[in-house]
Parts: sequence; structure tokens; C-alpha cells
Amino acid sequence: MDFSWMAWTQPTAIFFSMIALFLSGMAVWEWFVPGGSPRHGILRFETTRGDRLFVSLLGSAFICLFWLGFVSTNLWWALLVCVAYAFCVFRWV
Repeated sequence: MDFSWMAWTQPTAIFFSMIALFLSGMAVWEWFVPGGSPRHGILRFETTRGDRLFVSLLGSAFICLFWLGFVSTNLWWALLVCVAYAFCVFRWV
């Protein structure tokens, strides 16, 4: 398939592929272990796995946009920052 009209770079394709993989993985996880494991984190309100995934994906999108706007170097570093951010969200939020 030719995605050149979308100006996809390899990091962009990996980013969106990972989003699809995470959503699929969460759907399978929810199928086998329903309920979402609600807990109270540093935000002091109840969040489920899906909430934490949404917060981490939304934050990752903003991290990548910030990176492109202000750093404008290799997006691989932004991807590493996004992974660290997602780890922190799932651990403490």
C-alpha cells in the first residue's frame, strides 16, 4: 500500500501501529479479566485500565506534537519519552 500521500514516516507508522496494538491488547485483556482494575492514584479519583490507556495515549500525542514543534529532531527520542510517560501513568495514576 502506498501511504506517501499521508507523509508517513517510520516513527509515525510505528506510533499508530502501537495505538492499534494497545487497543487490541486492552480489548483482549478486558475480555478475559473484565472490570478494568479500578484504583485511586495520584489524581485521587478512580481510574481503570482503559482510562489510564487513554491518558497515556493523549499525553503521548501531545509529547510528539511538542517534540515536532520545538525540538524538531529525531522522533525516536520522543517515542522513548512517550514509553516512559505511559509507564508512569500506568504505575501511578
